[in-house]
Amino acid sequence: MLVEGGRKEANLRRALERINEAAGHGAQVVVLPEALTLGWTHPSASSDADEIPDGFSCAKLRDAARRNRVYVCAGLIERAGETVFNAAVLIDPQGEVILHHRKLNELEIGHEFYAQGDRLGVAQTPLGTFGVMICADAFARGQIVGRALGLMGADIILSPCAWAVPEDHDNTKEPYGRLWLDNYCPVARDFRLWIAGASNVGWLTDGPWKGRKCIGCSLVIGPDGRQILMGPYGHAADTILYADIELEPRPARGDGWERMWSKA
Repeated sequence: MLVEGGRKEANLRRALERINEAAGHGAQVVVLPEALTLGWTHPSASSDADEIPDGFSCAKLRDAARRNRVYVCAGLIERAGETVFNAAVLIDPQGEVILHHRKLNELEIGHEFYAQGDRLGVAQTPLGTFGVMICADAFARGQIVGRALGLMGADIILSPCAWAVPEDHDNTKEPYGRLWLDNYCPVARDFRLWIAGASNVGWLTDGPWKGRKCIGCSLVIGPDGRQILMGPYGHAADTILYADIELEPRPARGDGWERMWSKA
């Protein structure tokens, strides 16, 4: 979906439209981008961030999840007292926030805007066990965030993202996505889980990456570590992707993973 820097109400309106549309086509889980309310590293974070779970933005998404009877995972700019976080929530079909994640591996250029997250968690649901990470969390050294979620029992990792490239990036010469494949695929394969990363589209109009473009390319990886689908590339490539997901039985837990990997 298109995310415009600092335009909270317009961005939320588009998010609600996407939830309605996806649910109307039978989706049970809807994954939306990182920082969808204000845009990643947009300076409006200091003034326009709002609370989770009862602030304006989260309340709108909770209502949409409840009305459509779907799970919604969304990236939000969160205010907690005087502190601002790059956060994500997973909302259940009753409109309750069942996971609340604050980004751990924020890029250095984001540090002036967002505080540091300090925990991970998973949520057990009738559809499976979900984990949530945000964008660059995936490429923390050794894929530690994704692997921690795998050890916690995640069947599906949902990742709101804002994938941006320089204005002159030529996708025909440097096809986008290698960074994410290199970090999603080993985790998915090792833990026999699914990973879905959803990126926005549109221009970054302010902040340290002003002039870069977010280009979509949202991605789903299956439990064999292979790419199931990737969305189109481009700052105007606004689309909804649909994937049918069939969970695999968990083959191990705890140090049983090491025994399984040693036999591979």
